[in-house]
This record gives sequence, structure tokens and C-alpha cells, in this order.
Amino acid sequence: MTHMIFHVLTHAFEDSLPMLPFLFLAYLLIEWLERHHGERIERALAGGGRWGFVPGAVLGCVPQCGFSALAANLYASRVITPGTLLAVFVATSDEAVPLLAAEPGMWGALPLLLGGKVAAGVAAGFLLDVPLRRVLPAGLYGGYAGHADEVDCHEEHEEHSGILLAALRHTVEIFLFILLFSFLIGLAFEWIGEAAITAFLLNMGVFQPMAAALVGLIPNCASSVLLAQLYAQGAISFGSLFAGLCAGAGIGLAVLWRVNPSWKQNLFMTGLLWAGGSLCGILLQWVII
Repeated sequence: MTHMIFHVLTHAFEDSLPMLPFLFLAYLLIEWLERHHGERIERALAGGGRWGFVPGAVLGCVPQCGFSALAANLYASRVITPGTLLAVFVATSDEAVPLLAAEPGMWGALPLLLGGKVAAGVAAGFLLDVPLRRVLPAGLYGGYAGHADEVDCHEEHEEHSGILLAALRHTVEIFLFILLFSFLIGLAFEWIGEAAITAFLLNMGVFQPMAAALVGLIPNCASSVLLAQLYAQGAISFGSLFAGLCAGAGIGLAVLWRVNPSWKQNLFMTGLLWAGGSLCGILLQWVII
């Protein structure tokens, strides 16, 4: 047993260490964008009005969870529409993009993943804000009379630390997540058998994207890291990865439940994320073999 654990841990280190420089460069770019263009991005998101789901989907695609938290605060203050909020949530990929970008073998899937999530975010936001607006309760929409400068969305920002230090901290945190999940997945593969686990997950059929979407709802970057790791290991399909990442909004969902007083609106948005992510994943699973 000890020999197996040491063997799996060694392989986890060997598989994870080559990602470090790619992860650091990715987070360096993300930190620079957030520090130097964060306010401009906030204004674009809040100023989109009824068609805010378009910039919302594009901005949500940036691989970090801050924009989803920002969108939740803006929606709770009635600055943005529910369609804009949904577009940001659907497009958010959290930590999966830097992780996949750190794997050269996964680079081919990134354009399809990012482009697909932006398209899904725009489509979801359009449906919620345009045709469904006449059907859904008026309380879901309310009056959007708030202003972005009245909302404090910088609680989690590390303005006191330098870009290099912040990027290094994020790199170490995500590397530890990757190492942990690589170890656990490797241990499961050694114990139960890689072929048996992969066959079980792939034989779930339409239930695999639905299960992945449930994992994506967990308001933590660990869920996106786990989904990306499972996809990189070949244990889940691209459709399931897409489903989980569409349903995953980083910490945005947790922020929404904390700051928005209407539990019915929060539950409705959570259900939409799961149903929309599951549907997108099932469709992709049929299209992509």
C-alpha cells in the first residue's frame, strides 16, 4: 500500500510540475488585466443595458472568478439584468482555462471551449432578457435604477500586493489543487483500474454531462480543476467538461446567495445554470464523438 501511494504521488508530481511555468504566465496576464483594466471592464458590464448579456458573455470568459462575483453584486443592486448575470455565469470558466492552457496537448480544445461558452452565454442571456421577459414574473427583472459605483465589488482584490506576488500566490494555490486531484485520480485508477473507471464514466451517457453540471455548481475553483483534470485524463467527454464549466460560476453563485435577498430568484438562476449546462453538454456529446 505504501509503495502504491509513493508511486502515485511520484507520478502526480511528474505530471504536474511541467504546468508550473505555463500557469504562472497565465496568472501574470490575468492579474495585469484585472489591475489595469478592471474598472473599464466593470463599466462595460454595467453599461450594457438590455443588451448587456453580450459584453457579459465576453468578459465572463476571462479565466478568473472576480467577474462572476462582480455580476452577482450588480444584479443584487439592480444595475444589470438577469440575462447579463446568466451570460457572465455561463461564460465563466474559473481556473479550468489556465489549467488546460498549461497542457500543450489540450490547446486544440481551448478555442472550442471558450468560443462555445461565449456563444452559450449570449444565447442564454438573450433568451432570458428578450423572449422570456414577457413570460417570467416581473419580480425577476425589477427596475434597474442602480449605479455601478454604488456597489463595492473589490473585497477580494489584492491591491496591496504586487502583480508578481499575486500571480505567484494563485499559481501555487492552483498547483496544489492540481497535485491533490492528480494524486486522488491516480490513486483511484491504481486501486480500481483506469479502464474500469473510464468505462463507467463514459457509459453514463447523457447522465455524465448532468452529473458534471452538478459538480460545476460547487462555488469553488476546485470543481473546475477537477473537471479539467478528469477531461485531461480522458475520464469524461468534452461535452461533460463543457456542461460542468457552463454550470460553474466560480464564487459568483455563492456571492449571489449572500447578497441577493430573493431566494426564489437565486434558486431560479441556480436551476437555469444546471439545466442549461446539462443541455449544452448533452448536445455536444451527441455532436462530438
